[in-house]
Amino acid sequence: MNNSMIIGQYVPGTSLIHRLDPRTKILVIFFFVIIVFFANSVWSYSILTAFAIGTALATRVPLSFIVKGLKPVWFLIVFTFLLHLFVSRQGDILFSVLGFPFYEESLIQGGTLSLRFFLLILFTSLLTLTTSPIEITDAIEYLLHPLKKLRFPVHELALMMSISLRFIPTLMQEAEKISKAQASRGVDFRTGSLKDRMSAVIPLLIPLFVSAFKRAEELAMAMEARGYQGGEGRTKIRALLFRKKDYIVFFLFCLIMAATIGTRV
Repeated sequence: MNNSMIIGQYVPGTSLIHRLDPRTKILVIFFFVIIVFFANSVWSYSILTAFAIGTALATRVPLSFIVKGLKPVWFLIVFTFLLHLFVSRQGDILFSVLGFPFYEESLIQGGTLSLRFFLLILFTSLLTLTTSPIEITDAIEYLLHPLKKLRFPVHELALMMSISLRFIPTLMQEAEKISKAQASRGVDFRTGSLKDRMSAVIPLLIPLFVSAFKRAEELAMAMEARGYQGGEGRTKIRALLFRKKDYIVFFLFCLIMAATIGTRV
């Protein structure tokens, strides 16, 4: 497992989360994203955080792997917090450092937005960690099935979304390999002025784009060679069925939603 990026990676397993119907996971994640923005108290955020971490532990994917996989987004989380801390000036002054005041409301807002961002990234990443790309495709196609009556290309959209998720870690690995190869040739990405750094990125981007287009062409040729003709007339080897455990998970999540809304200030 490459732990530099978990978004888009699938880790096979036999945990309860792995065995859930993919539609259950997509629906729970969809409503979790919504309910996160309803939380506005310590208790509501505590409930959602405990639920997200508990779900991550239930996947049986090593927690250290998940934490390291979130490494690329830690910068954005910290930056969001510091941006509110230093820019926003709301509420009472809590303390000052070197004459710079820190405000109570700014601290609360920065922490709240950073926590929301962390919960959203963590929980949505669990979908790809525990669900194979083909299951995601089938689940999205099933959930969007009513749009077929409007002649909406549901199957093609679901396929594109699953392929995009699948190729995120692949492109990240490719970028890492190219950056190491360019660094061994004397390209410096870390020092120099902003202009020099931007110029140094060009030898990284060009091979990355060439590699991405090459992979896309190879995938298209492989699909064509296997007679892929879109969604019409296609059958599925695995039928999606809601089972008892799916209904139990829905019921537990409804309790989490009710508790989150009930603890709002």
